[in-house]
Amino acid sequence: MSPPSTDDKSLPTSQKQQESISSFENVFRPPNRGHDYSILQALLSIDLLILFFTTFCGIGGTMTAIDNLGQIGTSLGYPTKSISTFVSLTSIWSFLSRVFAGFASEIFLKMYKFPRPLFLTLSLLFSCVGHLLIAFDVPNGLYIASIIIGFCIGAQWPLFMAIISEVFGLKYYSTLFNAGAMASPIASYVLNVKVAGYLYDREAGRQMASSGAVKKAGSDLNCSGADCFKLAFIIIIAVTFLGATFSMILVVRTKPFYRSDIYKKFTEEANAVEMVVDRGAEGMAR
Repeated sequence: MSPPSTDDKSLPTSQKQQESISSFENVFRPPNRGHDYSILQALLSIDLLILFFTTFCGIGGTMTAIDNLGQIGTSLGYPTKSISTFVSLTSIWSFLSRVFAGFASEIFLKMYKFPRPLFLTLSLLFSCVGHLLIAFDVPNGLYIASIIIGFCIGAQWPLFMAIISEVFGLKYYSTLFNAGAMASPIASYVLNVKVAGYLYDREAGRQMASSGAVKKAGSDLNCSGADCFKLAFIIIIAVTFLGATFSMILVVRTKPFYRSDIYKKFTEEANAVEMVVDRGAEGMAR
């Protein structure tokens, strides 16, 4: 009985390629997109840096809106019941968009070779509509803004995860996903605390000073009116649009990859496994 052949010809293409680039000296010579990058190769690649910055700008803005949704509703004069509705709308549409983004992007990718980063770009641009409704206090606009922002944040995460796995491979997917996802809490801190929080407190302090009131120790500042979050969301719109611009750069860079058969690697690996199994079966039959 002869054991199954394990020569180089029977090994999957991606495995042979990974073995040839695994050394530290090849950090700046990554494999083709779709094959397994090492952690350093991915972290130092332009594609991941662009995706990180896109996530920082895009998801950071939507997370800021969601985190401040209750305070936004209060400052704009919405009743408490409506504020609870905003939170529910955001959660519901976030769930629905996760399903939609996955199915829709996959269908368009297979049928029209539609690059998945382009879906991410569109979701960023669409989220700007929700930010505009908040910034300029459109009557009852917070209802629509909650739906738009919930839809966009739900769509952005599965698209981000899919792009990571498709471009950089699955071998170190969990590490690369968490490295890229670090952009979200960093952006949330910068845009939420340093931008929205600071500008809200500044406007609240101005309103308090104009009314002649004095802030008591331990009490929170309360702001009312459209100006509480207007400037903050104008900044968020600009940052999100910048993220969409960088996302378009990623679309251009990855367009040839998505125009090709991105699942070819998995087909080759499956065929290679079948060859090994068939040879093993032939050996046992002898």
